[in-house]
Order: sequence, then structure tokens, then C-alpha cells
Amino acid sequence: MTELWRWSAARLARGIASREISSREALNSVLERVEQVNPELNAIVEVLAESAMIAADAADAAIAQGLPLGPLHGVPVTTKINVDQVGLATTNGLVSMRNNIAWQDSPVVENLRKAGAVIFGRTNTPAFSWRWATDNALHGRTLNPWSRDHTPGGSSGGASAAVASGMGPVAHGNDLAGSIRYPAYCTGIVGLRPSFGRVPAFLPSSAQERPFSAQLMSVQGPLARRVADLRLALEAMSAGDPRDPWWVPAPLHWPKTQGPIRVALTYDAAGVQASSPVVAALRRAAAWLEQAGYQVEEVDPPRMAEAAALWDEIGHGEALVLMTDAIANDGDDGIRTFIERITRHTPRPDARSYMRALARRSSLIRDWTLFMLDYPLVLGPVSADLPFTWGLDVGAQHDVDRLRAAQGPQFLVPLLGFPAASVPCGVDRGLPVGVQLIGARFREDMVLDAAEAIESAQPELTPIDPWSGESKP
Repeated sequence: MTELWRWSAARLARGIASREISSREALNSVLERVEQVNPELNAIVEVLAESAMIAADAADAAIAQGLPLGPLHGVPVTTKINVDQVGLATTNGLVSMRNNIAWQDSPVVENLRKAGAVIFGRTNTPAFSWRWATDNALHGRTLNPWSRDHTPGGSSGGASAAVASGMGPVAHGNDLAGSIRYPAYCTGIVGLRPSFGRVPAFLPSSAQERPFSAQLMSVQGPLARRVADLRLALEAMSAGDPRDPWWVPAPLHWPKTQGPIRVALTYDAAGVQASSPVVAALRRAAAWLEQAGYQVEEVDPPRMAEAAALWDEIGHGEALVLMTDAIANDGDDGIRTFIERITRHTPRPDARSYMRALARRSSLIRDWTLFMLDYPLVLGPVSADLPFTWGLDVGAQHDVDRLRAAQGPQFLVPLLGFPAASVPCGVDRGLPVGVQLIGARFREDMVLDAAEAIESAQPELTPIDPWSGESKP
């Protein structure tokens, strides 16, 4: 039989439901792939083979009994080590949390189980899930299957490296400042940051509620090799949960827009001009969208640089007040250095400035919402540059400043609360390069339709053998 680890989640789900293959066969194939490549990549830091086998057998038994099936029934997936999964440690990349055993599933984990997914592993994240590189003192460094010298992204770098190398077709991630979109960008896969309120979130093991900025701007979402798999995973993850007071029962499917959809094409990376490889990727994506019937126009959305700066003022500002002691006491050298460098120019908040910043956020959301009445989609950079080399985010201050400026497009989307997808658009200098599609709130369907148009116009880049530079579709 064809190596099942190469199959998409959609194909696996169909094959399992029709009894062409079994969930156990799919899982065994993925676990064999894990044995082959995970020792090199260190993407999955906890392999759950025994419990996954039990879940796969239960999935096969449900089919034999004719029971209703969820969208990911029998499909192997991974979860990230910063959400609760009952009986396992929620470490968040911290040595001090290695015995933090969850007594209850987080909503996104519970939703994946309800959808029939077989959770076979836990993926790596940087300490406190707060870097664009995935490395920590507890679990070590996760490498990019495209290049040993470049980051797989963060904080969902374990998830991205696993999916890109064939260790599961779908991975769970979360995104406060690019932690789904940037890892997808760095490894040549697709990643969806859903709208704020779309996927419920809660961390039962936490001793206190998340900071307000995280409540408003952090979301749970999927990474995958194919856009169709993002759709399945979003359907699975987005079921309501009473533990999240911010969850919204918004529809996943909307009436199709009549006539050509207008797309605003911008080369502006929130105040920084995109580099030539990124500009070339944007032009390719724009041409493919036009071929698919979209109307693409070069026009900059409103106040992009201001939105990115405001995320920094609110998000990093809160971290300076609420996380400094925890990072000093429990963080590793990498996160301490990163936070010190990345917040060097962040305004130190007081109550008055913080309240004004939150008020200004509303005006930015309003301006973007009005802009999207004319341009329902925005096509722009994920980052101004190609994936960066190891150590840049903890290097000299001028390097960190350059990195922070390049990542502005990742900041502005969480501030707005809109959905966005990272979509690959080829390879440059041996590294994947891609684009970001941004849609109006709760219009993930429109974002994914456009992402699929870009995807269908080019060859598949992944799964890839580590450091081979050759895709294995």
C-alpha cells in the first residue's frame, strides 16, 4: 500500500470512513515516519503511541458499528505542549513545568477528540511560547526540515516541522503574534489563524486567567500541508465550549459572493518594504488569483504600521508588567535575551496609556472593516524577509530590531482579530517563501477559497525529507 503518511487528512478521512484503509494502518504509517525523521528534527517531544493505538482501534470500531463520524475521524494529529491534554504535562517549554500534569483537556483538544482525531504526539514550542524560533532548555531545539541553519518558526515550530516532514497531516497550533502563520511560512505549509472568537480556548491547569491582551488576541488554529485539511481541522476545532466566554457561534459557511472578489495587494510589511523574494512571491500569488477570477489591485490597507506598533504597545507592554518575574525565575537564557531585546523600544505602560491603547484598537478595527467592504481580501507579506537564521532573534540589538520590523504583518492581524492564512508560493535560495491572506472577521471561508486558488496553481512543496531540498508529494 502507498505510504499513508503522505496522504492528506481529507484523503485519510475518506479512506478510513469507506474502509479502504483503517485508522490503525494510517497511525502505524505515521508512527513509522516519526521514527525515521523525528530524531533529526525534534519536532514531536512526546510520542503517544500506546494511547493513540487505543484511539485508532476505537475509531475503526465506530465505523464497524455504523456510528456517526466526525470530520477528522481516525486521522492522526498532533497537539502543542502549551495546551492541556489530560494526563500529560503542559510544559510550555519550561523546565519548571515538566510535572504540570493536566487533569482536564483544553477545549481545542476536546474538540479534536470529538471530531474523531487520533492524537499521537505533542509538539515543541519555545519557552513561554514567545519566540519565532523553537528552542528551550527542557525539550531542546526543533530544526527546520528545509535547512539546519534556519528557524522552523515559532512558537508552533514543532507543529510546522512535523507536518512539513510528514509526521501527521494536521497539527494544532496557536497564534498571538504569528505563531501559526510564521512557522507555516518557514516550512512551506499552510497555516490558518482563525478569527478571534472562532475556536474556544481555556487552560484548566493555569492558576490564573490569561492577560487581557492574550484573551483578545490569541487564537487556536491548524497547520497542514493542504488547504482542504485546514477546512476539516477548523470545522473540528471550532465547536463551542462554555469555558470560553469569548467564543462566538458564527457560521463557518456563508453565501458565495457575487461577481469577482476584489483583493488589495500590498507589498508593505506594516511599515517596511518587503524584500525581493517576498515581492516576487506576492506577484506570483496575485497572478494566480487573477487567473482564478479574482480582481487584484495594488492598494495599501489603512494604518498598517500603526496597527503593528499598537500590538507591540499592548502585547509586549502587558508582558513587561505581568511576565517579567516569571521569565526571570523560570525562563531559559534564550527567552530572557529575546524578551529583553524585543521589548527594548516598547513603551512602558501605565494605566492611562494602556486604556488609551485599547480604545485606539477599536478605531483600527473600524477602519479595516470599512476598507474590507470594498476589498474583502488583503494579499500581503507574512514577513518582509525569508526565514531567518538561528540566533538572530537573540543576537545583537540591531538584528533583533530588523527582525521585529520584518514581522510587523504578523502583529497587525491579531490586533484586528481577523482571520489570516499563510500560503506557500515557491522556493527561493533553498527556502520556502509565501504570502498572507487576510479576510474580514469570521470569513475564513473566503480566505481559504483564495488560499486554495493559490495552492492549486503550483506544485506541492511538502512532505519533504529533512534537508533533502526535494519535495515528496
